[in-house]
Amino acid sequence: MRVVLIAGPDAGHAFPAMALAERFRAAGDEAVVLTGERWWEAGRAAGLDVRALPGLEPRPEDDDADAGHRIHGRAAHMSTQLVPVLTDLAPDLVVADVLTAGGGLAAERCAVPWVELSPHPLYRPSRSLPPLGSGLAPGSGVRGRMRDGLMRRLTARSVRAGTVQRSAARVSVGLPAVDPGPARRLIATIPALEVPRVDWPSDARLVGALLWEPTETVLDPPPGDEPLVVVAPSTAATGEASTVDVALAAAARVRASGLPVRVAISALEVSGSVLPTWAVAGLGRQDVLLRSASAVVCGGGHGMLAKTLSAGVPAVTVPGGGDQWELANRAARQGSSVLVSPPDAESLARALDRVLREPSFRRAAARAAASADAVRDPVAVCRSVLA
Repeated sequence: MRVVLIAGPDAGHAFPAMALAERFRAAGDEAVVLTGERWWEAGRAAGLDVRALPGLEPRPEDDDADAGHRIHGRAAHMSTQLVPVLTDLAPDLVVADVLTAGGGLAAERCAVPWVELSPHPLYRPSRSLPPLGSGLAPGSGVRGRMRDGLMRRLTARSVRAGTVQRSAARVSVGLPAVDPGPARRLIATIPALEVPRVDWPSDARLVGALLWEPTETVLDPPPGDEPLVVVAPSTAATGEASTVDVALAAAARVRASGLPVRVAISALEVSGSVLPTWAVAGLGRQDVLLRSASAVVCGGGHGMLAKTLSAGVPAVTVPGGGDQWELANRAARQGSSVLVSPPDAESLARALDRVLREPSFRRAAARAAASADAVRDPVAVCRSVLA
């Protein structure tokens, strides 16, 4: 089977595509990844066939302030750029990232079966949940259900607007206005971060987190056997920019209170600021670093949070915008994390001290890790489409 995987250049979307491409390769399939230039070198170093994703260049008419236009309007343009590429590659199947909607449009235009990859929990609206992004647990009782229903009605207008924009984008490239959708939806998260719903789509399959490391370098933590705190700044544009500085100040307070900790700052880009002797910073394999970690401080983005919980490590989340607030609240309700917002050294130090001292957080993180046993094989799911 020849598969083309299409994902934009954001790490949270490109990395899961790389991880899935490795799964296909290990299963004996041929996989080609189309993504942004930033990850070509790392992907090729891992032995993957990584090529340019056309249509990423901004256009004068693009409106990034309008999420619907950003996803659907640009998708129509990208699909036109992708059609000749897919025609040349002649894949049996296309896997398109949920935000790279042009991939699905191009596959449909080429009459190639396609699967949607959601590198996070299922974020489609549900009649049994409050609007996603609110961070709220499903309401209970009459008042709770009324609250959720009211919030859904307030957000329904935006949902309808997105549907209209998607239909217009489809018509503009010669496709029917009504979207038939993908053959399957791969929901690439661990069950512990998913929320049960009464209207789970029949085409959606929970396949577990797709985690990928962009480097083979190993970052050595500071010497010693004290608890190791891994600080992982967000890669998302909506992340909290001051996470590193606040985390270092918080760790200093924890140390002053009598709990010596070491800190390893793991980031794609690291500033040249002077660090204390008990801290290191650099780009390194996070999966290796997590093997010796006692806690993680992160923004709550899906990639790092899923990686942390998959390793059975509890977290302190400092969420920014986007889906970070939703995920940080889910992890807190699951018991494996403490949410800190807004971030300051004192509140973060209290949260970090609590996560390190109270065994319940590590037990909850272990339960989250064990939940990954109840997922489907994404390669098998994709093959079932062709079968």
